[in-house]
Amino acid sequence: MRAALAVAALCLAPACAEGENRTGVVRDRNDAVVTKATSTPARPAASVAATAKKPPRALCDTKPRGRTSDARIDTAAAPGTSPPPTPVPFGTGKWTWVNLWAAWCGPCKEEMPRLRRWQTDLRKSGVLVDLAFVAMDDDERQLSRFLSSQPESGTRATYWLKDEAAREKWLGPLGIAVAATLPVHALVSPKGELACLIEGAVDDDDFPGVLAFLRGS
Repeated sequence: MRAALAVAALCLAPACAEGENRTGVVRDRNDAVVTKATSTPARPAASVAATAKKPPRALCDTKPRGRTSDARIDTAAAPGTSPPPTPVPFGTGKWTWVNLWAAWCGPCKEEMPRLRRWQTDLRKSGVLVDLAFVAMDDDERQLSRFLSSQPESGTRATYWLKDEAAREKWLGPLGIAVAATLPVHALVSPKGELACLIEGAVDDDDFPGVLAFLRGS
């Protein structure tokens, strides 16, 4: 009787419930092969990823549609800071990097110092670039708080598309949807022509691609 009870108890274990084969792996009810806990542990995914080089992201590989807009655009600035000139100075012999952002957008705020650093690095490489930050905020108080919280070297002034009507007039000619997911980057050539549209945040690995594009255009 005791032997029978021991066998019954063992068959309540997962190995009996799922069925163990002779190769030392457990098959579940869907016949998926699952390595047993007692098998040799697999190499951690993190160590594998660390040895693989991240492939460069394709940027500006398609020609965007649309042209720059001369529609009216508002500005906002922290106290004691001059607002940017209006309209946006396109076609002045320099590249213009338009960055659509918002004070509620975490990735937008995270990449702002990067864009300023890139502007300096691009100029050192012989590519003249002006930055035009364009806010998409609905809440003026939130935008003002963010601008006021920035250091003197930060973003304390911005262009501002404060409502849907202004956004449609300004973004429509560029081919950018009013409800586009932020951030969005539009690279405008020294002749005032939209040359590249990047949707989503950029990171440090993107800089070589941006530099190559601007040098070759």
